Parts: sequence; C-alpha cells; structure tokens
Amino acid sequence: MPMNLMHRKLCSSEKWALKTKEQLLPWALDGVELGADVLEIGPGYGANLRVLVEQVPKLTAVEVDADTARLLDVAWGARARIVHADGAAMPLPDSSYDSVVCFTMLHHVPTAAQQDGIFAEAFRVLRPGGVFAGSDSRAGVRFRILHFRDTMNVVAPETLPARLTAAGFTDVSVDVHELGGSFRFRARRP
Repeated sequence: MPMNLMHRKLCSSEKWALKTKEQLLPWALDGVELGADVLEIGPGYGANLRVLVEQVPKLTAVEVDADTARLLDVAWGARARIVHADGAAMPLPDSSYDSVVCFTMLHHVPTAAQQDGIFAEAFRVLRPGGVFAGSDSRAGVRFRILHFRDTMNVVAPETLPARLTAAGFTDVSVDVHELGGSFRFRARRP
C-alpha cells in the first residue's frame, strides 16, 4: 500500500500525532467504550497507537507493512503487541477482543473486497457485544493531491452501514463530521 513521500512525512509527523490526539480520536471515539482488550487494525506510523496505549490496559496492533510493523515494535513493543499481518487475514483467535478500531486507513486498502475482508475479520475477532469503531477521510481536492500516486480507495459513508451489516454487525451508525472531511462509524457484534 504505497504512500508518496509527502504523505509519509505528514503521517509520521508530530503535527499529525497531535491532531490525532486532540481532534481525530476524541471525535471518532466519543461515547465508545473500548473495554480492556483492544485491537487496532492499520496503525501506520503509530499516531493513534501512542494515544490508545495510554487509554487501554491491553492493546494489539496489526500492521500490513513489514518495515512499519518493525518500527512500531521497536517504539511500542514493550506496551503493545505488534503483529505484522493483513487486516483481512489476521492470525488472531476468534472472539478475543472487547473492541476493534481503525482510523484513517480504510482508504489505503486497494479494493472494496479487501475492505470487506477487514470488516469480516473485525467481526470474527470481536467478543459478542464488542464494538468496531473508527473513522476515515472523504475525498476532496486536498485529499486527492495528498494521495497522488498513493493507493486511494475512499469508502463512501452512505454505503458503509450495509457493508458492516453484511459482515454481521448490528447497531451500525455512521456520522459525517460537521466540516465534511471525515466520517466515523460504530457497529456491534451481537
């Protein structure tokens, strides 16, 4: 899932980490009870992980890129379990997490079928009653420029409820941010 140089610099910057901590995660997780054992799919350079590791007792992160997974393990391996794997085929046991989260990464998944595979895997590894929550970006001019020569497969928020329901989730909700550049979602495993 290649990212251009400008995109890599932004996502690995302290500015992005601060925006994640102060804006993105508080909005995306407002009212969500994560529980004690949390899985993050697609942590990338770890901006979300560094916030989550302070908020939950046990955190696992699954990263598809081997080099990035190694960097995360060096930085956070003492406080979080880092797994190098595809989020659509995770080597994790069924019904083992209180919550599964993913933030600003679904648009980096090349196909809708692979995104649906991530939804199915999130459902599989959640305990009954567990929550799947996260956020992603919506396409706009600046977003498209940032993703020049990147993998960019934007999820349409209006299609997400049906896709999550097809994966088995209930109580699905999707909210578009008041400024329109992003959306958040929540769903529950019955």
